[in-house]
Amino acid sequence: MSDQGTRDAAEESIPDVPTRIRAGLSAGFGTSLKIIKVSVPLYVAVTLLKGTPLLDLLGDVFAPVMGIFGLPGEAAFAFVAAFLLNLYAAIAVIAPLHLTPFQVTQCGLMMGIAHNLVVEGGVLSTTGTRGGVLTVCRLLIACAAGMLLRGLWSLWETAAAWAMSLPGLS
Repeated sequence: MSDQGTRDAAEESIPDVPTRIRAGLSAGFGTSLKIIKVSVPLYVAVTLLKGTPLLDLLGDVFAPVMGIFGLPGEAAFAFVAAFLLNLYAAIAVIAPLHLTPFQVTQCGLMMGIAHNLVVEGGVLSTTGTRGGVLTVCRLLIACAAGMLLRGLWSLWETAAAWAMSLPGLS
């Protein structure tokens, strides 16, 4: 094929700008709907559960484990959403919990490492890798990162308290 023929074929396959904008808006709207379908019900469910003793009861059950990372027990629900679904679902669960900036950062760090484990583990398995082993590794790395951040935060708080106790700074 000649250079002109190649150029003509390439030019024909690229849609015009309005078509690309319509396709992009349509795809974006579809993706937004999928996220909203998961996020809104989870947000409403957690908000409603906050008004009942059930969330506090389950939070008390998970508090010892979540406390290792400086998080309240209720944050365990956000981790379940992140591990099994996606980060948007986890955000929908985190929002009504009114976590501190450190706690949100902690959740973001750990969930960023280990999220959507079921789907991604399955995808990894189809590539010939051991998806289960990699999923466990992701969970362990998320826990290690969470403990490291908690330790660094504790050091920061200790240093700040010490600095504020110095003469002339209080």
